[in-house]
Amino acid sequence: MTLSVLAAFVLALLIVVVVIDMLRRKKLREKYAALWLVVGLATLVLAAFPQLLAIIAGMVGVQVPSNLLFAMSILLALGVCLHLSWEISVVEDETRTLAEEAAILRAHIERLETRLDTMAAPTDYSRSEGLQEPSDQ
Repeated sequence: MTLSVLAAFVLALLIVVVVIDMLRRKKLREKYAALWLVVGLATLVLAAFPQLLAIIAGMVGVQVPSNLLFAMSILLALGVCLHLSWEISVVEDETRTLAEEAAILRAHIERLETRLDTMAAPTDYSRSEGLQEPSDQ
């Protein structure tokens, strides 16, 4: 095993361990962890069997195996970016809906508080106008 193959294997193993730890501590959701585990395991396989990349590159018609690796990495990065953009769009829609519902509820609460304030106000207008009640003499 050469130093570069060993370094790739250790890096891939580190990715898998970090993802599993983040998943265990609930710092990463399962749907994202699955993607990173697949990437880490694929990297482990390619690091353990470096000729596998050359075989796959030959089957696909790519002359330099590292070019295939770069192309697959770029496609993966684009896929992750597209997925995260979609997730952000969904969250923005949910946030807007929640903000609108909160505003409607706030308006209802203010309306109810106004009604309660008017109901609690004194209804004896004679006292407020300076008139005195007849006394029992």
